[in-house]
Amino acid sequence: MTTVKRKKKTPSHVDPEYLKKQQASLRRTHRHVIYLNDRELAAIDEYCKQFKVKRKSAMFRQAIMERILAVLDENHPTLF
Repeated sequence: MTTVKRKKKTPSHVDPEYLKKQQASLRRTHRHVIYLNDRELAAIDEYCKQFKVKRKSAMFRQAIMERILAVLDENHPTLF
């Protein structure tokens, strides 16, 4: 029985300058501050405790962006 040797695929290397630009574009440099009342903060704390959310900033970012993208998708420009 003969064995067939397959060529090993060499990983394509990505340009380091491209990686630097990509990482720089994803860096979060703009800060926004929000204020919550006691009831809002209690609701968020309860949610985080119930669903074991450790990073509130990531949760806020995800919730805000999901809402914004949904609204933009619903209200996209039409020709007529």
